[in-house]
This record gives sequence, C-alpha cells and structure tokens, in this order.
Amino acid sequence: MSGHEEPRKAGEWFATPLGQYVLAREQEYFDRVVADRFGFNAFQLGLAQHDLLRASRIPLRCRVDVAGAAGIRADFRDLPVASNCADLILLPHVLEFSDDPHQILREVARVLLPEGHVVMTCFNPWSLWGARRAFGRGDDYPWHGRFINLPRLKDWLALLGLEIDGGQMSCYVPPCRQQKWLSRFDFMDKAGDRWWPIAGGVYFLQAVKRVRGMRLIAPRWKGRLASSENLVAMPKKVRDEQEPLAARRASRTIGLR
Repeated sequence: MSGHEEPRKAGEWFATPLGQYVLAREQEYFDRVVADRFGFNAFQLGLAQHDLLRASRIPLRCRVDVAGAAGIRADFRDLPVASNCADLILLPHVLEFSDDPHQILREVARVLLPEGHVVMTCFNPWSLWGARRAFGRGDDYPWHGRFINLPRLKDWLALLGLEIDGGQMSCYVPPCRQQKWLSRFDFMDKAGDRWWPIAGGVYFLQAVKRVRGMRLIAPRWKGRLASSENLVAMPKKVRDEQEPLAARRASRTIGLR
C-alpha cells in the first residue's frame, strides 16, 4: 500500500463502528495526557483528520501527514522540522504501518527538546486483535500492519535516550465489526485492567527525552545570613556559680573575633 493511500484507508476504518470504538478511547486518553504538557510547539504525526491535540494548551499545534488535511505534508522518516524544537509529539498508529519505524523514532528523538514528551498508540500483537491479524491478515486496515509488542518498543526507545514516563492498555473487547457485538462484550473493557492487563487490543506509551549532563541551576539568592561580627551577646540570668565565669569567657571570645 502506498504512503498516500494509507491515510485514506485509516480514515475509512476509523469511521466504522470498530474504528469509532478505538478512536473514542484514544481521544479520551490523549485529551487527559496532553492537557498536562506545556511548551511552545506540539506535533501530531498521522491521523490528520482527527485533532488529537484539541485539549492541549501549547500555542503552536500542527498536524503532519503524507496526505489529507494536514498542516504539513511530509514523510515521517524525514521531518521538515528543526532539531530540538518540539515540546510534545503524538504518534497515533504510525510505527506499525511504516517500513522503517526505527527511523521515525530517530526523527522524533531529533526533533524533541530535552525533557520533551512523545505519546504513542499501537495495536497490541499479544491480544485478541493480534490473533485476528494472524488468522486473517489481508490488505485491510489495520490487519495489514506489523504490530509491535510492547517490550520491543521499550527497547527501541531506550536506545534513543527516550525514558518511559507512563502508559496504559485499552480496547479489551474482541475486534467485532458490528456495534451490537461490541456492546455485548463491553464487560471485558470494565474488567480488562484487572483480569487480563496485558491483553488490550491497543496500548498507549509515554516517553520523555533525557539528555545526559543536563542539570537544573538553582537561582542565586541575594539575601545572605548576617556575619558573626555583627552578632551581639545578649545578657542572661545565671543560676550557678560557674555560669558567670563561663559567660565572661564567652564574651571575650566574641570580642576577639
């Protein structure tokens, strides 16, 4: 499938009942996560027809895709974006439908500012969704993609200096096409995190770009403690015969400083 045809196929699938089911849960997750991220520049790579950055308070929000209603049309493997300029990047189902997911992650690491965040969603091969793909792959979206298991993706991120900052499993129901069957299996979503926590059809992953050698510099406070020369000895009552002698010795010592 060509790069320009992929967004169209994805758009058609996300308009189906199963796609709407996935999109609703992903939109809810993105809305919650991006609201707590601050900065100046945020980019969404893929699914340009859906504004997954709508809850973000970052002033510049741009959707990037190879085609369709995108602010920037570009290949994800060679982004026309300056290095170290992005505070937040979203990758909604990009890696499993690319011929070179490693290069996309390298571009993400290049574009991110130090301490910048990337949030990803991927289909989970260790789930009923992965089994559906294995038994009937075909050319339809999303079953033609190469699903990436979570431990492997974590290893890729670690090699690029991207530290895992959070994540979640979702979409536990079987990948049924009809809404009535999705509704009947709704109980699996409610019990999924408890009974089969690694078997969600979709997983979310958050990572932050760490740069070695960076440290926060504390402000230099102008106020300082008074020097010992400015201290004045205060008289006090003595209760013991030895205390006056000790007090005189202490006052002489202070006077010599």
